[in-house]
Amino acid sequence: MKNAAAKWLVLVFAAALVFAPGRSALADPIIIKFSHVVSPDVQLLAPSISKFGPLGVKEFDVFDLPFLMSDDTHARQMMASPMMSELNKKLEDKGVEPLAYWDNGAHVYTANVPLTMPDDFRGLKMRIQGSKVLDAVARQLGAIPQIIAFGELYPALQTGVVDGEDNVPSNIWTQKFYDVQKYLTVSYHGRLTYSLITNKKFWDGLPADVRPGLDRAVKEATQFFNDTAAKDNADALDQIKASGKVQMHVLTDTEKQAWITKLMPVHKEMQSRFGKEFIERVYKESGFVPPQS
Repeated sequence: MKNAAAKWLVLVFAAALVFAPGRSALADPIIIKFSHVVSPDVQLLAPSISKFGPLGVKEFDVFDLPFLMSDDTHARQMMASPMMSELNKKLEDKGVEPLAYWDNGAHVYTANVPLTMPDDFRGLKMRIQGSKVLDAVARQLGAIPQIIAFGELYPALQTGVVDGEDNVPSNIWTQKFYDVQKYLTVSYHGRLTYSLITNKKFWDGLPADVRPGLDRAVKEATQFFNDTAAKDNADALDQIKASGKVQMHVLTDTEKQAWITKLMPVHKEMQSRFGKEFIERVYKESGFVPPQS
């Protein structure tokens, strides 16, 4: 999915650079590199926002809080909120310019046992990404968190190094995780968001006449990514179900509320890391309503 959006962006960028008003065909070419590998001088990159914690902007870890943005509307509401301008400024102070946020959809769980209620996680070895919030989520559920790289996840599931994992449906389909798992729970408990970022010094130094075209390219690529990701995830769930290799369960409203109630201590625990006021602002911007105790 990210590759397709990247190709679209490159094509529109190229058109913007070539056909910029007043720009001579003989002008020196502007080369913009779009990389999937972190490098200090790469012009464009689209990492998941979980990477910003290690960069030194820990506030982005808050978006790992369970059920914070469990649907497309709330996720995009959050990423377009005024609060994100403040977080973007923290990235800019690190020399990183966020151009857009790409929504790759909500996470579901897979495992070799049914995951219907929170107690079903007890004692399971669950793969997580490196995140203090995700570690706390797994432990609150009674699971044993295991940090495993995405590229190593299939053999880890196949050999029983871990019992389960969570991912967006399109990743589960394309990486064939359903081949080595027996159950899938449509929980939509987390979110995978990418940020299209650039080197701030490079971006600010681009000629003024090409900027409108590049801004338009970012906007079009973002819409393309979001629309395509939503369709790919819906199609992936249908394809996984049609494969007959996993039993699929969609959380009922009652079950979902039981999960949220079980995981609210993680939200409270993270107040000491991010501050109560900060988290309450995130709740307001994202539309998350914590259950009444």
